[in-house]
Amino acid sequence: MIAEEIRRLHEELPEGVRLVAVSKFHPVEAIKEAYDAGQRLFGESRVQELLEKEPQLPADIEWHFIGHLQTNKVRSLMGKTALIESVDTEKLLKVIDDESRRAGVTTRVLMQIHVAREETKFGFTPVELFEFFRDRKFELLTNTHICGVMGMATNTDDMDRVRADFHLIYDVYDTIRANKELGLRGFDTVSMGMSGDWKIAVEEGSNLVRVGTRIFGNREY
Repeated sequence: MIAEEIRRLHEELPEGVRLVAVSKFHPVEAIKEAYDAGQRLFGESRVQELLEKEPQLPADIEWHFIGHLQTNKVRSLMGKTALIESVDTEKLLKVIDDESRRAGVTTRVLMQIHVAREETKFGFTPVELFEFFRDRKFELLTNTHICGVMGMATNTDDMDRVRADFHLIYDVYDTIRANKELGLRGFDTVSMGMSGDWKIAVEEGSNLVRVGTRIFGNREY
């Protein structure tokens, strides 16, 4: 069933849109099944879980960290991820850069934008992110590459609200990308959309979707 869902998703996704299979809370065996079906990008949201799974699986897997990352867990992730999608504060970004420099690696990240109505969600407001780039704070980074943005829509059945959230996230990204004075390079990733709303996210500009439940079924806590 996992292999079949992977195949279907790759057929449904438009050209240029990549799939992150969200494997958090699912066993190594399930990830191997997805891998054998051709999937290479996997998303985890807990540092310890990623560190336990990574040595048991093929080396060409691209691990994306997609959960809230605590600063005291950053060091153990260095060199383990293809992308940290959930940079939600300037403090976290600085710690990632400091630890990347210490480890002698360059870490690729996305800046998380908070537009959802839930206060519990993390990230920069659009205004905060605009100010970060306006003030050229990215120039302070030596071992971190900002590749784009990530965001989540409000958790609601109102698909108009969901679409509006995705539209705003993309608009923030596009405004920053279009500012030639910033001189950004490789700022080309918009990570939006999950199992229930990824099609809307793609319509609104997402080129990286995070799908878990549809592939693996309900989580095993």
